[in-house]
Amino acid sequence: MDDLQTGWYVGCALIGSIIGVAFAGKLSDLLGRKPVLFFAAILFTSSAVGCMLSNSVNELVIYRIIGGIGIGVASIISPLYISEISIPRYRGRLVVLYQLAITIGIVVSYFMNSFVLKYSLSASFEQLWLSTIFVSEYWRAMLGLETIPAFLFLVMLFFIPESPRWQMTKQKEEKALDVMRRMFGVEAAKAQITEIRELIRTEEKSDWRLLLQPGFRTVLFVGVSLAILGQFMGVNAVLYYGPVLFEEAGLAQSNSLDFQIIVGLVNVFSTILGMWLIDQIGRKKLVYTGVSGMIVTLILIGLYFLLNKEGSSFAPEILLGLIMAYIFCCAISICTVIFVLLSEMYPVKVRGAAMSIAGFSLWIGTYLIGQLTPWLLTNLAPYGVFWLFGVMCIPYLFITWKWVPETTGRSLEEIEQMITGK
Repeated sequence: MDDLQTGWYVGCALIGSIIGVAFAGKLSDLLGRKPVLFFAAILFTSSAVGCMLSNSVNELVIYRIIGGIGIGVASIISPLYISEISIPRYRGRLVVLYQLAITIGIVVSYFMNSFVLKYSLSASFEQLWLSTIFVSEYWRAMLGLETIPAFLFLVMLFFIPESPRWQMTKQKEEKALDVMRRMFGVEAAKAQITEIRELIRTEEKSDWRLLLQPGFRTVLFVGVSLAILGQFMGVNAVLYYGPVLFEEAGLAQSNSLDFQIIVGLVNVFSTILGMWLIDQIGRKKLVYTGVSGMIVTLILIGLYFLLNKEGSSFAPEILLGLIMAYIFCCAISICTVIFVLLSEMYPVKVRGAAMSIAGFSLWIGTYLIGQLTPWLLTNLAPYGVFWLFGVMCIPYLFITWKWVPETTGRSLEEIEQMITGK
């Protein structure tokens, strides 16, 4: 594949994600959070099987788009659902579990890809179809193994309750009270039900009209801006194209996959740290600290590639260390905070629709990065790409300082009252 074809293979799944977020929030407002998650699980499973058995590039792209739709749906509804069943004290930490699950999934996929690649070099099968999947066209095994977590996701959904806050918006107060009583106890459940009931009673009837009010218009702008800018600060370029970057530094393909596993592990452990910090020191302080570190490491990564281009010969391990530091700063800040903020900043009756708008923007940015990174690496050179990512960190910091409210420790209802000035 050339640069644009490689970008399209990565980007087509992100096109599916854009489609998914476009309707996920509104559909969940109508049908509930749980049925829409079931829909996502079915898409994941069918995509994994379809990708493994594809007979042409076009078929592969179609099934990747189907899986992408599932990704888009889950990326909106999962953190939304978690935020709606959480108590204020632990909500940030619990929503970050969603991000932690993503990072674990990423590193497991790195492990499995590396294992499949090395297994394909020595394995042999009498059956032609097994030989095709695991040896001659081992990418089929890499994609097909997604079937296992996709099916587990589908099964686990049978054991979770519907969101009590959504049930309240549909006048299902008894069901909502029963769910909250099981989670929080009788007294805490009654108090939360009363608070939600009063808030719903005073809200506007029109969902979308609420988003045009001054307070909510501002937070919608903030959510959209942070979602887009976060993608142009480089994290997904590193996660998607890390092996390419390490090969640019002189590593063989198998070694570059091993380096990418290390990056994935740093991503997991940094997310765990961020999960603990987010409710301890607050959302905004995490952003200030992490993004400042990202700027420094992005400058240094660009300098590494520039000096290598001009004839210096630095060990690839130096690049690995710099990328590990960058991923650490990113994982404890913007990756940890963004879905927490998106799930907290909007009123209950429009939370699904508003998160779809912000999520739509996030996936637009993700698609552009997935599609353009190979082209940028060729035309700007790696050092130019990383310096561009560093520049994009500056408006992110400014918007956070100027307009993002500190939501740590406040209930969703208190945050809404704070934003509207009620």
